[in-house]
Amino acid sequence: MTRILIVDDEPDIREVIRFTLEEAGFEVIEAAHADEARKRLKTGSADLLLLDWMLPGRSGLELAQQLKQNPKTRNLPVIMVSARGEEEDRVRGLDTGADDYVTKPFSPRELVARINAVLRRARTDNIEDDVEIAGLKIDHVSHRVSANGQPIEIAPTEYRLLHFFMTHADRAFSRSQLLDQVWGDQVYVEERTVDVHVRRLRKALEASGHDRLLQTVRGVGYRFSEK
Repeated sequence: MTRILIVDDEPDIREVIRFTLEEAGFEVIEAAHADEARKRLKTGSADLLLLDWMLPGRSGLELAQQLKQNPKTRNLPVIMVSARGEEEDRVRGLDTGADDYVTKPFSPRELVARINAVLRRARTDNIEDDVEIAGLKIDHVSHRVSANGQPIEIAPTEYRLLHFFMTHADRAFSRSQLLDQVWGDQVYVEERTVDVHVRRLRKALEASGHDRLLQTVRGVGYRFSEK
């Protein structure tokens, strides 16, 4: 049975979410703050983390960043849950490496649908092979990127963007298509967000010269190609 860890400091909210998820067939464990969540993860496994942004002490944002930087937990799917619904907040949440961002209040059916979508993507990601183009390589098991054998530091969102481009090379994608494929069709951010992350990705690839592979296609969007 799929196990979900709910991290929220409000018992009433945890109870509502627990009831919703158990009705949908999930096993649920709970934590009231970040430190308790870390203890739960050390003593037992979880298949997905449902993480509130505003927590006492260490915030959900900080916890998500730490989990995604840890080799043992970087592949754990994380859905950020928050009452902060501005685009800037959603982008910050996703930039930590969170797989989705759900704004409170949300409907139970939507939450279950989001969880199932993230779990499907996670299962697909875990079976994909490494990919290499022109000396630029993604080791998808360890989530490492290298250029001509030298490691490249890359943020979680840029990693997902690069992985999508490299596994769909020589095809042009619009900004809306990239939002659907990389951020998920249930994540509501503006199309200009794509441009910001493309610039960051190019910056990360600049030193090795691989930024040339990420091409702007006028009137369409972007393409990743050696040609």
